[in-house]
Amino acid sequence: MSGELPLNINIKEPRWDQGTFMGRAQHFFMVTDPRNVLLSSETLEDARVTVQNYRAGIMKPGLTEDALWKAKYVYDSAFHPDTGEKMFVIGRMSAQVPMNMSITGSMLTFYRTTPAVVFWQWVNQSFNAVVNYTNRSGDAPLTVNQLGAAYVSATTGAVVTALGFKSLATRLPPIMGRFVPFVAVAAANCINIPFMRQRELKYGIPVTDENDNRLGESPGAAKQAILQVIVSRIGMAVPAMAIPPVIMNALEKKAFMKRFPLLNAPIQVGLVGLCLVFATPLCCALFPQKSSMSVSSLEPQLQERIREISPQTTTVYFNKGL
Repeated sequence: MSGELPLNINIKEPRWDQGTFMGRAQHFFMVTDPRNVLLSSETLEDARVTVQNYRAGIMKPGLTEDALWKAKYVYDSAFHPDTGEKMFVIGRMSAQVPMNMSITGSMLTFYRTTPAVVFWQWVNQSFNAVVNYTNRSGDAPLTVNQLGAAYVSATTGAVVTALGFKSLATRLPPIMGRFVPFVAVAAANCINIPFMRQRELKYGIPVTDENDNRLGESPGAAKQAILQVIVSRIGMAVPAMAIPPVIMNALEKKAFMKRFPLLNAPIQVGLVGLCLVFATPLCCALFPQKSSMSVSSLEPQLQERIREISPQTTTVYFNKGL
């Protein structure tokens, strides 16, 4: 589209209808596009300026609607939706596919020895801790002590879970051993995400009305947000950690794999990457990024405050995080 753009395009919201799964999937295919990791600081800054200027009613000459939406998605891929700060690169959702492809492929390849299980689970949960902190909801910062305690608790719990499951798998058929990383990761997500976002559970996350007016903070909204993120993360892991083991179990019986065992790791990493390219955006799309809940489900004190300052509001909205 060319010509003079109107100033009423709502780029605070996604381009596609977030009330449908397909609309959310289209949105997250853009947000999680791994090519965004390769964008230069200059490109990210240009996108930030374009988006913020448009919101302020300023347009650079020749700006088209497609270029505006492209800038919006580049901006969204690198800047936090609540704080506006540039996110640490490996914590961005656009880094999920390349980072998880390498880590998950390694976990599925090197699962037979205890040192390997400990090392790769530690690497994976350290990465998850960075992602969970980077994509937290709200704008309240964590102190260094809070962040350190959350990291130690999350990674320790995850590693202990993995070792416990590895011990259990020794009494099961060999094929089941290949699924130890998946079960451990699924269980560890239930530990890591709440620990890294424990401040939200204690103090709440910002809730707004439909016009983005901030109404207060709700621990109840935080619980709903974190539960949705846990479900999404486990869903992401299902194809990447359940399908490749079955394929690799069959391939390793083939003559060419016995002749070239070094192919095991790259083939496994490639299979994981293929699964993640689709699983990451599709599982992010399971729930709307801008979640909602009824005012009657909030804490009594917050309900009372909302009735005083915004009596017509019956539903509140919040960023669930990723």
